[in-house]
Amino acid sequence: MEDERRALADDLRRLVGGRLLDPLEILFEAGPEGGRLRALLADHSAAWADVLLGGDDEAAKLLAIRLIAAVYPGDAPFDPPPGWWATPLGRAVARRAGHPGASAVPASVAAAMLGITRQGVHDLVRRGKLDRDATGSVTTASIRARLARPAAGPDRAGSRLR
Repeated sequence: MEDERRALADDLRRLVGGRLLDPLEILFEAGPEGGRLRALLADHSAAWADVLLGGDDEAAKLLAIRLIAAVYPGDAPFDPPPGWWATPLGRAVARRAGHPGASAVPASVAAAMLGITRQGVHDLVRRGKLDRDATGSVTTASIRARLARPAAGPDRAGSRLR
């Protein structure tokens, strides 16, 4: 858990620093003030990681959505590439908020969110472990429920399909 928290805090620091602080430092010719902002970002990144991995589901969901809105602004719905879901922030968002821009996603996105193959998603749907909506897409609520399950024990290590 500590490694996951550290990786998430590092990912947040890198993303927010690169997407928000770097441009501000360039525009404002920040100089020494940039160091203060970086220190503040380091503190907040650790606190954000604690919230995203903590026990308060609602606080984690709201923070995940705020971070997505700030770090990935745009007029179109948030639709990250499949590889994004394998990042520390992507994994935390999937687990705590599902897909912020969709209530259901195609099997390929569900697979990326779950860290399994598309065939694995189809198997889970067939076995009733994931739900589909009226269009045949996998509901993000069922993905979140799947990700919220406790980690596999020694007899199930390596299998996320059970």
